[in-house]
Amino acid sequence: MEEVTTGRLFTDLIASLFRVISGFTLAVALGIPAGLWLGARVRVRSALLPIVNFFRSLSPLAWIPFAILWFGIGDAPAVFLIFMTTFFPMVLTAAAAVANVPSLYLKVGNDVGFSQREMFWALILPAVAPQLITALRITAGLAWVIVVAAEMIVGRDGLGFAIWDARNGLRMDLLVSGMIVIGAIGTLLDVLLRQLARHPGVRWAYDR
Repeated sequence: MEEVTTGRLFTDLIASLFRVISGFTLAVALGIPAGLWLGARVRVRSALLPIVNFFRSLSPLAWIPFAILWFGIGDAPAVFLIFMTTFFPMVLTAAAAVANVPSLYLKVGNDVGFSQREMFWALILPAVAPQLITALRITAGLAWVIVVAAEMIVGRDGLGFAIWDARNGLRMDLLVSGMIVIGAIGTLLDVLLRQLARHPGVRWAYDR
């Protein structure tokens, strides 16, 4: 196939993966700690969750004009759009998971003399792990969808740009091949994230 022999398909794939991994990793690194913190503080959660919900409800594509204005064209606007797509759902899921940890777990932890650090690592984190893994899988899928849309508008390369270019050139073969690659990579990402459920600490939470 032309795209494979010229190396363009591989180049576009690497560009898209870089943007997804960058934006998604940033969202996870900031979103999960923020959500865990909100979930443990009732008053702060009540005050801030409506704001988080407001931004979560906004279409990620609505941020495209701001992304272009602030970052121009290239990697940065796509990474920004992926971050805005995945950060707020991650915060909400983590906060809800912590808020719904059974009080019995905390009582047992207090009875055996756990410190706050031990309570978090031994009880709270394993209890919320299934919800966090589900959130990771869902938001990773969203990130992969958004990067394609973003690259069609603010990209100079990537799978989304390749599809848009093929559409403009009426190259249906290239368009279909790009769609197949996008679907295959999205499925692979979900399979990899699903493996997190095999961790012993996470399986404890699944089996409870």
